[in-house]
Amino acid sequence: MALSEFEKKRYDKAVSKFVQARRPPPHVRPQLDLSYRVAGQSVEIFEVRPDFRDPTETIENSVAKATYVKRADEWRIYWQRADLKWHRYEPHPTALSIEEFLTVVEEDKYCCFFG
Repeated sequence: MALSEFEKKRYDKAVSKFVQARRPPPHVRPQLDLSYRVAGQSVEIFEVRPDFRDPTETIENSVAKATYVKRADEWRIYWQRADLKWHRYEPHPTALSIEEFLTVVEEDKYCCFFG
């Protein structure tokens, strides 16, 4: 079951605030930017940069993802390894709110999200 429109708006607002605070300065954004999407029951944060093979195209490098599990009433936190697969973030695998997820990503104790 997907998130309700009310929940999507609330999560969109929280993640937007987080991303806006972490975005690079305007003169850097054509080369590296930070964005997000809310899709289904997941929130994904990713970097946007030009493709090195074709600078007219952009590529997205995933940073962090949280998926809401309604029956457990928790957000499961994931990071993307070099194998391009999502893995649970073991130091803090779940969060009780979207704000807690964003705090975990901000702290990034093990440098899994932003390196």
